[in-house]
Parts: sequence; structure tokens; C-alpha cells
Amino acid sequence: MKFAIYTLGCKVNQYETQAMETELRRRGHELVSFEGTADAYIVNTCAVTAMSGHKSRQIIRRAQKQNPEAIVAVCGCYAQTDPKAVAELGVDLISGPDRRMEFLDEVEALLAERTAQPKVTVGNIMSTRTFEELPAGGLSGRTRAMLKVEDGCVNFCSYCIIPYARGPVRSLPLEKAVAEARTLADKGYKEIVVTGIEISSWGQERRDGQTLTDLVEALCAAAPACRIRLGSLEPRTVTEDFCRRLSGLHNLCPHFHLSMQSGCDETLKRMNRKYDTARYYESVSLLRQWFDRPGITTDLIVGFPGETEEEFGATLDFIRKCAFTAMHIFPYSRRPGTPADTMSGQVPKAVKEERVRRAAGVAAELEQRYLQSLVGRTLPVLFEEPAKTKELSPCLWRGHAPNYAEVQAASSDDLHNIEVPVRITGVDGTSLTGELID
Repeated sequence: MKFAIYTLGCKVNQYETQAMETELRRRGHELVSFEGTADAYIVNTCAVTAMSGHKSRQIIRRAQKQNPEAIVAVCGCYAQTDPKAVAELGVDLISGPDRRMEFLDEVEALLAERTAQPKVTVGNIMSTRTFEELPAGGLSGRTRAMLKVEDGCVNFCSYCIIPYARGPVRSLPLEKAVAEARTLADKGYKEIVVTGIEISSWGQERRDGQTLTDLVEALCAAAPACRIRLGSLEPRTVTEDFCRRLSGLHNLCPHFHLSMQSGCDETLKRMNRKYDTARYYESVSLLRQWFDRPGITTDLIVGFPGETEEEFGATLDFIRKCAFTAMHIFPYSRRPGTPADTMSGQVPKAVKEERVRRAAGVAAELEQRYLQSLVGRTLPVLFEEPAKTKELSPCLWRGHAPNYAEVQAASSDDLHNIEVPVRITGVDGTSLTGELID
């Protein structure tokens, strides 16, 4: 059978899609482009914002038009949080973000025998206590693989639907994570991205004393020839002990994505975040104390309900103080079912858009400053793909340094999945340029 999958949302969704693709190939099915004709279309949805739900519905309708005779099966966070809205689109199967292998069983069964009514298998995710183990890996031709070690979140930030979509924290046991890392290294991957819904919570439900720091040490030891890169971190994870122990790991990437959302204490309180700006800045300072020019990136939501011009100004000042190397900036998006959706002081769209532009301007200045500080240094670059057509000789190859800075360098050789030292000679937009060192 021919299957096509479309993925919306985060790296965890991407990881779970890759796991489904791996399993479908193992079962003898053919994976085809979502733009082509398939026997079954799978849409892995996202619910992080109201726009995510809108995009999920658009993709579902696109699949139905691609081949009206095909099975359309919908899974993921949006299917979990609003299965009624998905059912109204006339799809064939609706499932949540768990039970992925059973979900594929159900798709195969529907292909064998079509039914007139949609099958809904969405369960009570809040009662889920077991981590679903899926095959780790990356798509064919990739240099990096994702290793999902955690699912669920219990932070209940006031703007976020994800705890209701993903349920409580569940963790992949350390020994199984280590085995997966060794397998990925044996398959030839040169970088492993440790991912999850909230990886800082890894292990907390077992109450056995093991923390994310223990896991990272074990993964780095299990795959010494692989880079280990961490996904998004809760700022309070970064302590003196965290930095002291991890700074000695030669294959841990010095790239830390610290979730921020606002640089104003009053706004953080309304968001129900569990830290203030003083604690956040302590994490930033510790990372720069223990790691050499680390990449420190973050997320920012502007225009949260009640955000005044003074509060936004405080956020801009805090961004400059932290000197982030890159930022993802979003206007606040109302999400039905969250406390923030009913808060007073909703900020007009035009104001949010204007604040996004101002914050992006500051972020761009900081990114350029960081990139310029790397000129003249030599960085190990893991090359991924040609940045320009292979007909050019030498070809311009693109890859990433451990700090996640993108680097481009010319070579007549095939550099795919090869790490090479590069002397950085300049900056081209948001990329570094350099020369290979033999």
C-alpha cells in the first residue's frame, strides 16, 4: 500500500512521524509524497495554538481532495483536544498522540474494509502512565537522529493546551535510552537530538533520584563518536551541578535552548511560569561561565493578555541583557480551553504584530553580534547537504557547528555526514562562511 504522512508542530511530532514511517516500511508499505496519490493519508496534527488547529484542518481537507477514495487518518495533539472538530471533516480514523503502533494497525484494517462512520480511538490521555517506546532514528539521508526520552507535561502554563493534549510526564528508562543511542551510532548517525515534550522533567515520575543530568552523561558515554544535542530546557534545570558535570563531556553540544516566553516578571506570573527573570538570568550566566561561547537560544511570546508597553519594554531590556544567539518570536495566540483565553486585557492584533517586529529587530542585532564574535575561530562542522547545486565545482556545503551556528564552506568532495574543522572567515546573513582545514 502507498502511504503519505504530513506532520505539523514540534520535534516530538517529527520524531513520532519518523517512527511511523520506519514501521510502515518494515511492514512492506511504500511511502510517497503527500502531494501525490496515496491509498492512505496520515495527518499528524498540532494544537499548540489556534492557528495550529486551523492548519491541521487545512491539511486534512487537502488530503481528502488529493484522493477522495483514500483513507484519511488523523492523529496527534489536535485530534486529542478536539476530536469532534476533526470528525466533522469526515475523516476515517481519529486517534491521539499515543498508541502509534496500534494506530497503524487500525489504518491497515480500514484499508482492508472501509466503514461509513469515522472510527474514534481518542482515550483519556490524562490517565496515561506508560511511555510509548517507538523506534528512534531519522529520515533517509539525514545526519542527525532524534531520540525521544520523555512525553507529557505538568507545568500547566496559562497559555498552553499541551498538558491536556499529552498528559502527565512519562520517561524512557535510562538503560533503554542508552541502548537506543548505541543503535543510532551504529547506524551511522553523527548527531543525536534528545527530545521530548518537556525533557527537563525526565525521570521525575519515578522518584528514584535520576535526573536529566544523569541521562545526558549516560548518553554521551554510550555514543562517544556522536554529538549529543539537547532539546528545549526549563531554565531551572541549569544549575551549578548541571553545568559542572556536563561541561566536561566532549561530545555534548554547547547549545542550550532555554524556554523564556517573557522577560517581565509580571507577565511571567500571569503565564504561570515557574521562574522569574532573576532565576532565568542565573541560568544564562552559569552556561556562559562553564561553556565556551555557547549558543543560547529561546522562545518569546509577545502581546500576552495584560502586557503593557512598559512590560514589553522590560522584555526588550532583558533580551539585550541575556544576549541570545537566536530567538523564535511569536505573537500570543488565543487557545480555547486555556486560562489565558479568558483573561482580560487581550492585546490587539496590530499591537502584537508591531511588538513582534521590534523584538525581532533586537534579536537580529544580537544574532549578528554573536556570529561576528566567531569570525577567526575554528569550529568543527558536521556537514549535511549542498547549499548550492552540485553542478557547481567546488560545491558550497552547509552544516552546523556544535553551538548550532550554520556554516557554509566550499569543497569538491562529498561532505555529507562528515565533520570537518572550518576556519570561520565571515558572516553571510544568518550563516557563517569559512574554509576547510585539512
